[in-house]
Amino acid sequence: MNATAQPAASPVDALPVDAVVVGAGLSGLYQLHRLRELGLRTRVFEAGGDVGGTWYWNRYPGARCDIESMSYSFSFSPELDQEWAWSEKYATQPEILRYIHHVADRFGLRGDITLNTRVTRAVYDEERHLWQLSTDTGESVTTRFLVMASGCSSTAKDPGVPGAGSFAGPAYHTARWPREEPDFTGRRVAVIGTGSSGVQIVPLLAEQAAELTVFQRTPAYALPARNRPLTDAEVAEWKVGYPEFRAAQRRSKGGSVCEMPTRSALEVGDEERTAAYEAAWEKGLLSAILRSYTDILVNEEANETVAAFIRSKIASVVADPRTAERLSPRGFPFGAKRPCLDTGYYATYNKPHVTLVDLRETPIEEITPKGVRTADREHLVDVIVYATGFDAVTGSLLAPDIVGKGGVTLREKWADGPLNHLGLVSAGFPNLFTVTGPLSPSVLTNMVVSIEQHVEWITDCIAHLRSNGLTEIDATPEAEETWTAHVAELASHTLYPAADSWYLGANVPGKPRVFLAYVGGADRYREECDASARNGYTGFALSGPAD
Repeated sequence: MNATAQPAASPVDALPVDAVVVGAGLSGLYQLHRLRELGLRTRVFEAGGDVGGTWYWNRYPGARCDIESMSYSFSFSPELDQEWAWSEKYATQPEILRYIHHVADRFGLRGDITLNTRVTRAVYDEERHLWQLSTDTGESVTTRFLVMASGCSSTAKDPGVPGAGSFAGPAYHTARWPREEPDFTGRRVAVIGTGSSGVQIVPLLAEQAAELTVFQRTPAYALPARNRPLTDAEVAEWKVGYPEFRAAQRRSKGGSVCEMPTRSALEVGDEERTAAYEAAWEKGLLSAILRSYTDILVNEEANETVAAFIRSKIASVVADPRTAERLSPRGFPFGAKRPCLDTGYYATYNKPHVTLVDLRETPIEEITPKGVRTADREHLVDVIVYATGFDAVTGSLLAPDIVGKGGVTLREKWADGPLNHLGLVSAGFPNLFTVTGPLSPSVLTNMVVSIEQHVEWITDCIAHLRSNGLTEIDATPEAEETWTAHVAELASHTLYPAADSWYLGANVPGKPRVFLAYVGGADRYREECDASARNGYTGFALSGPAD
């Protein structure tokens, strides 16, 4: 059953609610569920036509999670764990979306969700400690608490290619794929971009297209997914062990349970190190090779040992040495850009109708009515697919016009990069919480585990405020400055800043170059958040109507 958009109310007759949640993906649904348990009158606004968030919009061929299905799921309900059965090691987008719909229906969440509605403006009333929201449907809503559950990968990045509007044929963006699946049979297809979505979609488009031309700016480190159906016995074994596994997830550094390394990659001989990488390669897990040794993400020499191993694997698959070299990442560390999981990606370039264009050699000059013009020629195509990714982490938070204390907007405050305390509240924007937003572990972790941690902290915080007759929580400027500097300092001791990645905002022209995630681990971060709460919400200013 699909929810329908609720009728818009006029600003005059709008009634206040206790909390508004922006976004009805995994984080928005869980936040709604927890706020309902507190008895709060809560509304969720979702821009899409149904619940699902990232998994509603990203329905391109090949879209699937790179965290194992049995791990990339909610842990808050043991009953949910037992009743849902995943079919594959790595679930596809349709299966993940079915799971999200099941969660919405099982917990009766749809009635408080307004679909096809985007929050466009939020203004804080300093005297009443309330947020006044406006939507693109003309509705106005007053609320005490505002939770931005709008996602890290929900604002599609404009391709930014001159002449894009002039192309005469159909053009698609992987992050806004149409519901009616396009037919590429017999077509000349261009794919621009080779990040995660490009790596996933290219093999499937090659099965249909008469000609497929892939335009690559930066080659990706892609590891084999080793995806396969899960057996009934495997699913049953997972379900028996779920209670212990879920507890271990919450204690882990990245939200995925795996054995942590104890030795440097430089402490062992070439033969032993290669054997370790081979074993990790066969597992089909991102974490397996990233955590083969302690120093892969902090030592350039150690990192190069795994980078060279991956390049050797590419060379062993791709028949043409020149194409293999173009597909081989160089000049930035493995893991500093998010690695991809692939299913037949490199082998696709062995097909005679698939061509790789290296944009470092021949950059795109413009899109023409007939195709893509690079520095050396015009590539004639019938269809263009943009796999150019997202304005990640901050894009969805800065899309609405959010106005805090003193009339300062969030865009103004974050002009040089995000500022907040614990990745949760930005000083001067009271009662505005972000779920898996900037300066939290978010994109460096299993997102569902981080979502649950954030939602539970926010819920407990709101419960504390209400039980103590308080109406406002704000980060202190001092705590915000300390936390923001701490996050930057931790990142500076890693190899992450050595790559022009979306982790740094480098994929979006004009975006501040700031590392957007906390690298200290989800376990350490959880303790920081818990310690603040235990000690009366240190780093935050709490006040009531009389203060």
